[in-house]
This record gives sequence, structure tokens and C-alpha cells, in this order.
Amino acid sequence: MSKEKPVIATQFIREKRWVPTTRKEALKLIADEMPETDPEGTLAYLLHETQKGITVTLGECRFKKLNETSKV
Repeated sequence: MSKEKPVIATQFIREKRWVPTTRKEALKLIADEMPETDPEGTLAYLLHETQKGITVTLGECRFKKLNETSKV
């Protein structure tokens, strides 16, 4: 059983800590925060925008580029 790698960092607006998040977890967060949207399409958009260094807020959850060389 292989462990899924984190693809993005997430943070709820009431928290201070960024958490490495896997694709599966990110899709669940997106579905919970914005049930009327397509989770796959939204995740593709988030990954594209965060690669530019942009932090995106979706509902009460923020998404940013996962920095693999240092702690998130």
C-alpha cells in the first residue's frame, strides 16, 4: 500500500498552521466547501494558481503551493 503524497498546502481561516494535503483530501475539502462546483476542475484551477505563488481562498479554506524544501 503506497502512501499518497501531498500536492497542496491548506489552512482553515481560523487556523495559523498550513497542512500538507493529498489530492484525495483536497477533493473532499473542495466538495465540502463548494458542493455546487466540480471538485476535479476546481483542484486543477487551484494547483495552477498556487504554482504562480498565489494563495486562493475557497469558502473557509485557503490553498497555497506546497513548499517541499521546508516546513509548511
